[in-house]
Order: sequence, then C-alpha cells, then structure tokens
Amino acid sequence: MSINDTSALRNMLADGVQELDLALTSAQIDKMIAYLLLLSKWNSVYNLTAIRDPKEMVKQHLLDSLSAAPAFVNAKNVLDVGAGGGLPGMMLAITYPDTRVSMIDTVSKKTAFLSQAKTELGLTNVTVHTGRVEALQVKEKFDVITSRAFSELCNFINWSGHLLADGGQFIAMKGVAPAQEIERLPEGWQVTGMQALSVPGLQAERHLVFVKKSPV
Repeated sequence: MSINDTSALRNMLADGVQELDLALTSAQIDKMIAYLLLLSKWNSVYNLTAIRDPKEMVKQHLLDSLSAAPAFVNAKNVLDVGAGGGLPGMMLAITYPDTRVSMIDTVSKKTAFLSQAKTELGLTNVTVHTGRVEALQVKEKFDVITSRAFSELCNFINWSGHLLADGGQFIAMKGVAPAQEIERLPEGWQVTGMQALSVPGLQAERHLVFVKKSPV
C-alpha cells in the first residue's frame, strides 16, 4: 500500500478505531492520517522510525498507541518521555484535545518534527521539549507520565520521578509483561496494575504497567 493511498489508510485506521471501541470523530481520524503522512514524509530524510510501510505504520504506530488511549481518559497533563516521532503523545493529543500533552526527546531532529507536526495539525494542547528528562523543570507537574519503548522501568522512574505530581502515576507501554523490570523498581514505588492490550492487526504482546509512589 502506498502512502498516497490515503483513503485505504484512513479506512484501515477507522476500522481499527472501531475495533478498539474509541469514540473518535471523522475530523480526528483525518488528523491522525495527516500526522502519518507527515511522519512518512519526514522519515525519508530524518529516519524517525524504522517502519517504512504505511500500512504497518497504521498498525504498529497509530493503532498501537491508540490501544492505550482509554487509560488516559482522566489525565489532565501528560508527559511523553522519549517521544521520538510522537508516539503515543500525538495520538493522545488528538484523541483528547482538552488534555495537555508534553513530549520530550534528546534528539533535536525528532523534536523539530514534533514542533512542525504540532503547527501543521493545529494542536494547541501540545508542548515540545528538547533535552534530557532528568534536567527538565516545569511550573506544573504532570498527573501522568508515559513512555513507549523508552527504557526499563527503574530508569524511566528515576529520571522522571521529579516531574510527577502528588497522586500522579506512570503509565509505561511495554511489549511482554516486564516481570524482571518490576522486580528492579526503585525503592518507594509500586506497580498498582498491569493491563494486557489487544492491537487490531497485530499479534504481538502489549502491556500497560501502572506505577505509583508507595504509601508511606
């Protein structure tokens, strides 16, 4: 399937959204496809993702990120760490336009893309940061901090724990359930839940891991 075959890509995404039982409008689905086209265009020069086939991008990037979206339904202020090309951050920002979504990555060509996508898609709820998350300082801390294939849980929490608001939680997107990573959680943190995800068209294992501060 060619990147120019936007109607087929759109139908594929819409079918997946329906299977995930997400209440997205046609305008939101159009915006997600516009993001995909932009990602594909920039990818030819900037190498933002190893996946080149647009059909696989719909499954492995868009629908993979959207499968986690229901976990963020009550989030008000989200940080996506190691955002790369903007997944899941961009999908969350389009799905929940009233939720503030910040994305951070150390690679400036990736954050340049994110800033361009924010502008072209008119995503006023998106903020992009370039740099290391452990050095990030913000006026208002985040109620949810997420990552997708960023690092193992202990690093993720150690590097970004200072940015989590009181009562907030980490939601880490993982493949296979990371039992050994959970055993190595930093002291003072606990897993409060784990959820298996089903991604339309993908047979691979996917899990969300929810982590909060341990009660004192």
